Amino acid sequence: MNNILFFLTPKAMCAYVYDDHTVRQALEKMETAGFAALPILSRRGEYRGTLTEGDLLWALKNLCYMDMRQAEAHKIMEISRRRDNIPVRVTTPMKDLVERASAQNFVPVVDDKDAFIGIITRRSIIQYCKQRLFQEV
Repeated sequence: MNNILFFLTPKAMCAYVYDDHTVRQALEKMETAGFAALPILSRRGEYRGTLTEGDLLWALKNLCYMDMRQAEAHKIMEISRRRDNIPVRVTTPMKDLVERASAQNFVPVVDDKDAFIGIITRRSIIQYCKQRLFQEV
């Protein structure tokens, strides 16, 4: 298996936020999606970073002073993020993808123009490895 696209969840099936969303919009999107981290995209579709529940919690404390009305006044790109999930390209070797996924719960995938095309979840890689390692004989 050398093609990482086998593991790709396409953009159309991903939950994400835009870099011009407010803190409140991001909170609502994260709640609806049920994920602890979401990719941040520009309106042009470029991957901009990763927003986590922890990032939002600290933003509420530091930017919004626990006031939801103020959460509408701040854009998510104002939030200090602990770390961004580093994207890969479709040509990334499988070894590098697995290494990246071991440190991130999802790996963003971008094309040659840095446009976000989807994610690869750690779970999909583990399920594939499980099927390969524990095949019934």
